[in-house]
Amino acid sequence: MNLNWNDLYAILPVLVVAGWAVFLLIIDLFLPENRKGVIALLAVLGLGAALGLSLAMRGRSETAFNGMAVLDGFAVFLDVIILSAGIAGIALAYDYLKRMKIERGEYYVLLLFSISGMLLMAQAYDMIIVFLALELLSIPLYVLAGFARPRSESEEAALKYFLLGCLASAFLLYGVALIFASTAHTDLLGIQAALAGGSVNLPLFIAGAGMAVIGFGFKVAAVPLHMWTPDVYQGAPTPVTGFMSVAVKAAGFAALMRVFLTIFPGLAAEITPILWVMAALTMIVGNLLAIVQKNIKRLLAYSSIANAGYLLMAFVPYGNGEVAGNSLAAMLFYLVAYGLTSFGAWAVVTSLEQAEGRGLELDDYAGLGKKYPWLAVCMLVFMLSFAGVPLTMGFWGKFYLFSTAVQAGYISLALIGLLTSVLSAYYYLRVVVIMFMRPGEPAVRRDAALSLVTVVSALAVVGLAFAPNWLLELAKQALMRIQ
Repeated sequence: MNLNWNDLYAILPVLVVAGWAVFLLIIDLFLPENRKGVIALLAVLGLGAALGLSLAMRGRSETAFNGMAVLDGFAVFLDVIILSAGIAGIALAYDYLKRMKIERGEYYVLLLFSISGMLLMAQAYDMIIVFLALELLSIPLYVLAGFARPRSESEEAALKYFLLGCLASAFLLYGVALIFASTAHTDLLGIQAALAGGSVNLPLFIAGAGMAVIGFGFKVAAVPLHMWTPDVYQGAPTPVTGFMSVAVKAAGFAALMRVFLTIFPGLAAEITPILWVMAALTMIVGNLLAIVQKNIKRLLAYSSIANAGYLLMAFVPYGNGEVAGNSLAAMLFYLVAYGLTSFGAWAVVTSLEQAEGRGLELDDYAGLGKKYPWLAVCMLVFMLSFAGVPLTMGFWGKFYLFSTAVQAGYISLALIGLLTSVLSAYYYLRVVVIMFMRPGEPAVRRDAALSLVTVVSALAVVGLAFAPNWLLELAKQALMRIQ
C-alpha cells in the first residue's frame, strides 16, 4: 500500500482527535492534581479543531487506503454529530468529576480515543475497518463506565458492558469471517461486486449478515440486545451515560447504514422481516419498561432503547429504492433531534445529581419548577420533545419517521410507533407533573458549562422546530453523496 496525502486527508479528523488524545496523555503527566481541568479545556480545543476540519471537507468525495475508508457527505454529517456530542460530553463532565472527587485527566483522553473510533466508524468502507473502529470506540467506554471506582455500581456497569460488549464483538467478527468466506472480500465494493456476479455462497453470506446485525444491534441497544443498557446507564458516571446515549447510537447507525446500503440491498427480502420485528419489539419493550421506572437514569435508559426502535423503523425499508432515501434522511434528522434533546435532559440530570447517587430518583425533582423555574422549563421542553409534542424537534422527527414508514407500505409498523409514542407521554409527563405540581426542595449544582448545554439544547430543540426542512435537506444531501 502506497500512502499519499489524499489518504491522510480523507481521515484527517480521525488523526487529529487520536493524535490530540496522545498529546493530552503526555501533558497530563506534568499537571498537578488540582489542575486536571486544563485537560478538559484542551480536549474541547482539539474537538473544535476536528469539527472545523470536518465542516471544511463538505462537498469533497475521496476514497482512501485502497478503498478501506471514504470521505463523503454522509461521513461529514455524522462527524459533526459525533464531535458535537464529544464537546457536550466534556461540558457535562467538567464540574461533575470535581464534585464526585473522581477528576482525572485520563477521562478526557479516553473520551477522545472513543470519539476517534466513532469517526472512523462513519468512514469505514471495509468490514475489517468496521470491526477495528468498533473496538476503538468500545474499549475506552468500558473503562469510562467504571470510572467512578470504587463505587460498586460503576464497577458493575463496566464489567457488564465489557462482557456483553465482547460477546457482541465476537458475533460481528464471526459475521465478517463468514462474509469473507462466502465472497473472498472484506471491502464493501468487492463484496458488492461478488454479489452482483453471483459468485457467492448465499446461505453462508446470509448467516454472516445476521451476525453483523447482532453486533450492530448491541451497540444501538435494540431488543433483544438491550439488556445491558439500564444497568450500565445507571451505574456509569452520568456524563458518560449522556455521551453514550447519543454518540454510540450515531456511530452504530452510521456503520449499519454504510454496510447495509452498500452490500445488503439485494437481501432486503430476507433481512427486512428481521429488522421489522426488531424495530417493533424495541419500541414496545423500551416504552413499556420505562413506565415502571423510579430512577431518572433508568427511565432515560429505556427511553434510549425506545428511540433506537424509532430509528430502526426508518431503516426497515432500506432496500426500497423509491422511499429508502427519504426514510434514511428522516433517520439522520431524528438522530440530530434526539441528540439535542438527550444531551439537554442529561445536563439537567447531572445538575441535580449529588454524591452517593442521591438526586437521581424521580421524587427528587419535586419542587424544581418553583425553586429553579428556568431549569424546569428546559426539562419540560426535553420531555415534550421526547414525547413528540408539536413545536419541538421531536415532533418533526417522529412525523418524518412515521410518514416514510407509511410511504414504504409499513403501515402497521408506523401504527406501533404512533401508539408507543402516545404511551411514552405517560412517563415523560410524569416527570413534568413531579417538577411543577409537587412540593420539594431539590438541590441543584450551579455550573456555567452545564447551564450552557441545557439552555442551548432547549433553544435548539424549539428553534429548529420552526425550520425543520433545512435540516432534512442537509440530511438528504448527505445521503446523495454516500459512497
